[in-house]
Parts: sequence; C-alpha cells; structure tokens
Amino acid sequence: MERTYIMLKPDAVKRGLMGEIISRIERKAFKITNVKMITLNEEILREHYAHLVDKPFFPDMVTYMTSGPVLAMIVEGDDVVKGMRNIMGATKWLEAEAGTIRGDYANSTTENLIHGSDSVENAEIEIKRFFGE
Repeated sequence: MERTYIMLKPDAVKRGLMGEIISRIERKAFKITNVKMITLNEEILREHYAHLVDKPFFPDMVTYMTSGPVLAMIVEGDDVVKGMRNIMGATKWLEAEAGTIRGDYANSTTENLIHGSDSVENAEIEIKRFFGE
C-alpha cells in the first residue's frame, strides 16, 4: 500500500474547503490514516521548500504559509501519489482542469489550496518531517 503526504494550505482552511477536499479524497477510495492541524514556521518551510528558498517569491510564500493553520494528512491507497496529483490538478491554477481541486477552487498560483508529494520517496520524507513516522 502506497502512502503520500497531503497538506491543505491556509486558504483551504480559511475558505472552509477542508470537508469538500477530504470528500474528494475519500470518494477516490483513498484512505486518510493520520491527520492533524498544525501551524507552520519559517524553519520547517525552509526545509520543506528547500528547492525554492532562493526564489524571489519565497518570502511571500512564507508569509502565506504561516498566515494560518494547515491540515496535514497521510493518505494511503494504490498509486496514491499519482492519483492525488491528478485529483489536485496543475500547480498553476489557470492550467488546472475543471474537476480537479485547484481547477474548481483555486484562484491564485500562490494560494493554490493543497500540497501533495510528487514521488513515493518524497512522500516518505515529508511524512517523517510532519508526522515523525
């Protein structure tokens, strides 16, 4: 059984979309095996987004990601990493297809509702980072 890390970002929490997004995950027959609401700090964001630290938009990302709580989840299922990436839609909200989470609800590339691991290997790293498992 494959696992992935999914994080509902501050805009998903603020806009009251957690239930809708969780319903989409569960309707796809994926199982949420662990969940917690957390508030991120710059230190963990620098680790999580290490590949973006030198980008000019990184300070704005930190401001956004620390603006409110996030919902961290471990999701399991067959091919769950790829499956969740399909459910989420493209990172750039204007490229996300209708029927995906971002295609239906995102209105900004910066505030794009959801993060999901991009590989099984990164999923395990991110699960350990946020859940200590």
